[in-house]
Amino acid sequence: MRKWIGLFLLFVLIGCQANPVFETEKRIVRQDAVHSDNITINRKGDTLYTANIDVNTVTIIDAKTRKKKAEIPVGKEPRQLTLSPDEQFLYVSCMHADRVDIISLKEKKVVDHIKTGIEPFGLVTSQDGKTLYVANYRSGTVSVVDLEKRKVRKEIRVGDRPRTVAITADGKKLYVPHYLDAKISVIDTGKNRVIKEITLAPSPDQVDRKKSQGVPNTLEQFVIAPDGKKAYIPHLLTNIDTPIQFEETVFPAISVIDLEKDEELLGERKELFAAINVKDVKNETIIVSNPYDVTFQPDGSKMYAVMSGSEDLVVFDLARGGNATQILRRIEGNNPRGVVISPDGKTLFVHNAMSHDLAVIQTGGKSPYARAKEVKGTIPLIANDSLSPLVREGKTIFYSANSDEFAAAITGNNWMSCASCHSDGEINGLTLLTPKGPRNVPSNVLTTKTGLFMWDGSRDEFSDYIHTVQNEMGGMTTVDPSKPLPKDVQHMYDALFAYLDAPDSFPVPKSPYRNKDGSLTAKAEEGEALFNGKGNCLSCHGGEYFTDSVKAVDTHGKLTTANTSYLHDVGTNNRKDKVSNGDARAHFTNPRTPKQWDTPTLRGIWATAPYLHDGSAKTIEEAIERHKTKEIPSLTQGEIAAIAEYVRSLE
Repeated sequence: MRKWIGLFLLFVLIGCQANPVFETEKRIVRQDAVHSDNITINRKGDTLYTANIDVNTVTIIDAKTRKKKAEIPVGKEPRQLTLSPDEQFLYVSCMHADRVDIISLKEKKVVDHIKTGIEPFGLVTSQDGKTLYVANYRSGTVSVVDLEKRKVRKEIRVGDRPRTVAITADGKKLYVPHYLDAKISVIDTGKNRVIKEITLAPSPDQVDRKKSQGVPNTLEQFVIAPDGKKAYIPHLLTNIDTPIQFEETVFPAISVIDLEKDEELLGERKELFAAINVKDVKNETIIVSNPYDVTFQPDGSKMYAVMSGSEDLVVFDLARGGNATQILRRIEGNNPRGVVISPDGKTLFVHNAMSHDLAVIQTGGKSPYARAKEVKGTIPLIANDSLSPLVREGKTIFYSANSDEFAAAITGNNWMSCASCHSDGEINGLTLLTPKGPRNVPSNVLTTKTGLFMWDGSRDEFSDYIHTVQNEMGGMTTVDPSKPLPKDVQHMYDALFAYLDAPDSFPVPKSPYRNKDGSLTAKAEEGEALFNGKGNCLSCHGGEYFTDSVKAVDTHGKLTTANTSYLHDVGTNNRKDKVSNGDARAHFTNPRTPKQWDTPTLRGIWATAPYLHDGSAKTIEEAIERHKTKEIPSLTQGEIAAIAEYVRSLE
């Protein structure tokens, strides 16, 4: 009998050694809340990881020696990354490759890929490391990935433009901000479904237009405080009901969410001239712009926020009222977008997305009287820049609101960057008031390829945007627009144009309205036939770019605002539209009426709602219905729906 018992125990021991359940019992379960970011630090605080957005690499830095340990090639446009709970793997969202790359930190190389939805952005693992959650920016979904099989097991629909993600310390809830519509989807990770949607409230109008007010948009991050009770969201406020002017339109803000009730704490929002109100030596409020990321002292007493536009660090004393107490002006490097803190709370590492380096800042500790101080010099992250010097310069200018950095100020007193309205280079989904009337902020996708600029086709050269910079952004005010631009200023416009014109800068977004193999749906094919036939859409929306604006040329084939033959009145004018006498740059040879509209491209238009020059059409169907001319036949609702399906599929 003892012999059989001995054999049985032997078999049990052998089975246990081969059984993966043992590995499950040893699995490291994370105990802290985490969020996706473009920079992260391990638990020990001795290693940093960065996603190098347009260089298509990930860099590993030794935080102690401040030297680069490795630079690893990954898929196109790495945006954010996250560590596995055991810190053996790094997961990287490759936005323009539609995949997540898995890096083995032992081997320091990509060991596998996971196909996701369209344009993955934010990602975090479950606390036990078995599941990966990925926010798909264009698909409007969160992929739930089984990491043992490395396959997507479910897609959770969350709404428009999900971007970054965060998971609570207990792993039971996932928070997914929508980039433009100021909503946050709350996902129950046990049920894998959305259980609530939090909407950030507008900041009310004020008599003083220079004080924070407007609609929340461009939610860049969602960072849970150390105690797990609150989360902080850096974003912009955009004032849409007053004429656009740099000091009265765009404001920085950091909103606060109560994670126990999943409700916004509106009274705790950090805004200019209120919680963000640090004075300079002239007793004037220091203006900061484009808040992007935050981190905290380990005990939660202080919050540090990076301002990507004005390139500053703002320190908030959360233990004593929550107001800003210091602004560390001009972080070394260009376009700070990420920040992490060492476990001891003494050192901040700031990730500069355009100069591809790390700035190092000593916090001074948790004392309310401590002052943050920058360490001279930055830590380089990349061996080679994938962009040409001119394109890199243009991209840096586009995202900058630093009034002191360039040959001429691109903005007045650090208030806004080009990206403040063209969120991440594209749209912000809002309609702003201009002297000509309400104008829907257009996308920069294909903007250099599709003929005349502006909704009324009143510009034919990119340097004509001197008027936008002067009148709306408050920059370059000493330049006479009626004369040739100074050489150094013209160079800035050449650099910006080079960035906008580069094929990888703003690729046409893939459409989620096609079949999985990329082909048109049956309804879209029906719409294509109507588009090319009965609908007469080709009369304006023809050619490679689905616009006739490229035909507005002179006898030498050069684009010109004088050729108004390709401006159209399709019955979509707004009663607030006004006649324009033209502008100084064109010597007033480009007047426009409210019945002259340039034909926009239709490629990627599915991602640019609302529609028409005034943003008055919420859907493509509504935009089609609004077209009223004798050249456009009457269409049935079914025909309009089919054409809209085709237009939504255009890439």
